[in-house]
Amino acid sequence: MEQPEVPDPSPRSEMRRGVRLGVDVGTVRIGVASCDRDGLLATPVETVKAEPRRASLDRLAALAAEYEAFEIVVGLPRSLSGGEGPAAAKIRAYARDLVRRLGPGTPVRLVDERLSTVTATQGLRASGVKAKKGRSVVDQAAAVVILQNALDAERMSGRPPGLMVQLEDGN
Repeated sequence: MEQPEVPDPSPRSEMRRGVRLGVDVGTVRIGVASCDRDGLLATPVETVKAEPRRASLDRLAALAAEYEAFEIVVGLPRSLSGGEGPAAAKIRAYARDLVRRLGPGTPVRLVDERLSTVTATQGLRASGVKAKKGRSVVDQAAAVVILQNALDAERMSGRPPGLMVQLEDGN
């Protein structure tokens, strides 16, 4: 039986250093973003096909290794009221599969992603990206929003953002 995700109880006085990957998991595409070692700025990396699932998990693991990411931040869709529906259950399952694929060395955290795609789409439109072209980059832009929000939250609170995904055996 799997244990629920748990917040990190230990407050920290400074921002953790190291590259993180931000991930926006969709049913068709997965947007990926990364940040600099100081955790200041999130930037787009690539868009990965969501299916086949194993291939997408392998690609995320390869990106984590390539970028030497110490942590993966996955957006968790919630309703505006904060509740979770079927989409959140799918993301939680994907995040557990990602933990299994990465192994114990790279933690995966779930962070609230409310309105990240809306924010990303508005930002792309404001910068002049056409809707047709935007579809190919909106997932990366949403991953940037998710990761940047997580970085900002950690900087403000002194704690890692969101909830760490835990498996029964502690991996």
